[in-house]
Amino acid sequence: MGATANPDAHVGSLKPGDSYVQSFARGLDVIRSFSGAAPRQTLTEVAIRTGLTRAGARRILLTLQTLGYVECEGKAFALTPRILDLGFAYLSSMPMWNLAEPAMEALADQVKESCSAAMLDGSDIVYVLRVPTRKIMKIALGVGSRLPACCTSLGRVLLAGLPDDEVLRRLRAAPPQAHTRHTIIDIDALLAKVQQARRQGWAQVNQELEEGLVSIAAPITNRGGRVVAALNVSGQANRTSARQMQERMLPPLLAAAQSISRLLGQV
Repeated sequence: MGATANPDAHVGSLKPGDSYVQSFARGLDVIRSFSGAAPRQTLTEVAIRTGLTRAGARRILLTLQTLGYVECEGKAFALTPRILDLGFAYLSSMPMWNLAEPAMEALADQVKESCSAAMLDGSDIVYVLRVPTRKIMKIALGVGSRLPACCTSLGRVLLAGLPDDEVLRRLRAAPPQAHTRHTIIDIDALLAKVQQARRQGWAQVNQELEEGLVSIAAPITNRGGRVVAALNVSGQANRTSARQMQERMLPPLLAAAQSISRLLGQV
């Protein structure tokens, strides 16, 4: 799976000052240096991954350890479960997901396929809720996982909620990469797909992110009609073709997205 866009690329030109606390930003860099590929790191590895000096990385790691967000065993550092508090604070502050979960569970049960909700962050989508029915992807997806918006049905629906000039800016900021032989990487062709999603009110992606994976997504809107999230169902092409997914799953997907949007409008 190709790398996604750097979610912090836009802060690269910021300078320390009254509105930008560099030490705090560096602390976040250290936290983000841990991943599934690097769950445990030495001080040197953290310094290399973040571009910090060993002394700077050490101060931050020891601060995080004192606060309980990092643990150290021997020479290796690792995040602790307390780090989940940071993400939970966001999810618990968004009543949308309490409203969405029952509708998503009902949708997944009806179509017998996995159901996900995501929001747009830069050129990526970030999963905020998932109801998996079976493992359908080679990579593990969970709340907080990021994928490129350009080659996912969720991403194209979310991009469709933006003006064309903003869509182009985001696509150019993270040039599309070919994940499979089906991936569309031409920016003009991608813009056309986003415009199509805007016109029809949904988007489908057929094996562009991963061979054999097909998905379809619909927008979730707020009281003012602005697209704030997207909902999708996904499955295996050898079990459900793109056409079958449109015919059988699009109607209940649209109904679920509209139901969540109505509930959100009442909050």
